[in-house]
Amino acid sequence: MNRKTIYNIFSRWVSLQPDATAVVEDGRSVTYRQLDVMANAIMTKFYTEDYPTVGIVMSHGIEMIAAMLAVLKSGAAYVPAEPSLPQNRIDYMMRTAGTDFIITDDFCRNLPDGAPLPDRSVPDGVAYILYTSGTSGRPKGVVVENHSVVNYAEAFEHEFHVVPGDVMLQYSICSFDIFVEEVFTTLLNGATLAIPSKEILAGSLANLMAFCERHGVTEISGFPYLLADMNRYQTYPRKLRVLISGGDVIRASYISWLKDRDFVIYNTYGPSETTVCATYFRVDTAEPLDDGTYPVGNAVKGVEVKILDNDLHEVADGTAGEICIFGEGVSRGYLGNPPEQVNFVTLDDGRRMYRSGDLGYRLPDGNIAFLHRKDKQVMILGKRVEPEEVENVLNESPCVERGVVRAFTDEEGLAYLTAYFVPSHKNCRISHIKRFLHSRLADFMVPEFFVKMDEIPLTRRGKVNDRLLPVVMKEGEPE
Repeated sequence: MNRKTIYNIFSRWVSLQPDATAVVEDGRSVTYRQLDVMANAIMTKFYTEDYPTVGIVMSHGIEMIAAMLAVLKSGAAYVPAEPSLPQNRIDYMMRTAGTDFIITDDFCRNLPDGAPLPDRSVPDGVAYILYTSGTSGRPKGVVVENHSVVNYAEAFEHEFHVVPGDVMLQYSICSFDIFVEEVFTTLLNGATLAIPSKEILAGSLANLMAFCERHGVTEISGFPYLLADMNRYQTYPRKLRVLISGGDVIRASYISWLKDRDFVIYNTYGPSETTVCATYFRVDTAEPLDDGTYPVGNAVKGVEVKILDNDLHEVADGTAGEICIFGEGVSRGYLGNPPEQVNFVTLDDGRRMYRSGDLGYRLPDGNIAFLHRKDKQVMILGKRVEPEEVENVLNESPCVERGVVRAFTDEEGLAYLTAYFVPSHKNCRISHIKRFLHSRLADFMVPEFFVKMDEIPLTRRGKVNDRLLPVVMKEGEPE
């Protein structure tokens, strides 16, 4: 039986190239064999317990990757959270995921000698649970299985031809699916993962590019804003061969200089619910669409993408419809039974489909063009945000009598949030509201602007009158 699980594929590379570098940081590195030994040592400390899910709240580094492999080999699913997240948000994620055990940096110190233990992972077993913003005011957990990640690693290799010797930059936070792409398309294809320190990540682009140069980075996958910065400052590591944009719309202006360099540039599309990316499109040799953006392309290996109407019938080319995704990438769904679970559909023939909530259309050449969301969900710094979730938290603040949150776009087409609030008392301060929001939301979810109102304007039917909410211009002049 071909047991295609994340750990199983990784262990094959351990056997094939035990002394090849698996993960590198400034000043230290581990081989595939050493990383496997470390994973076994971590696993030894909890293997006797039957944990269905294990939390991982760690700083980024070699031990974090080893901990994830340990959890996967044990047959459990890992639930990642950045240590910088508000504690009550971490608590909510771990509690709803049924996580009774959490691996931290301290847990991975003074590890015992770890003898190899049996691999308990199975293809249809859960690999990880990622939490995304939810309309209910609480984050919702996306449940992704092993075989879906393995398929994506194979699809990535099929498109980008990853080989031993390639070096992928680990740039994303762990709770976003670009992290999954960075880590597992690397380790499941025999390449090397390069992890910069948090000081480098928090520093200048020059420092990040210098890190990439030191470690011979050949692959970078990031949000379009990273590409835009590289383009603006005209910098990239000399060994770079693949530059990937994902998580938000990429514009021709973001790559005006980069597109003429000696590497390929791709636009990618796909929600967390379908295991990282569902489509790829090479942009450095393509002409942008009339609005200055690029298509999102065609389906990756093992995935099928269709444009459907509200009755789930395929629409004609050029006609707008909902982007719907089929195949190996479609995840198990959400934890519990949130309203969004209806977007996972089982068809009469047994196939499962995910309704993305994104509108698009198929171009004459077969590529798909992305239009916009059907609902109010937006992307902030490449991360999905439901304004309703932010609004619900805003209204829990002791300083707010009534509040609403709305999303707008700046002159570059990037989304930002504005909070409108009626203070609950005279001593209410913006700093108090921000502190409250930061204690419950990820930093990127906190609105950029706050507008104090005497009252929230309403329509005759009692709904918020958005037309009477003042718009705070982030950049440029009103049209």
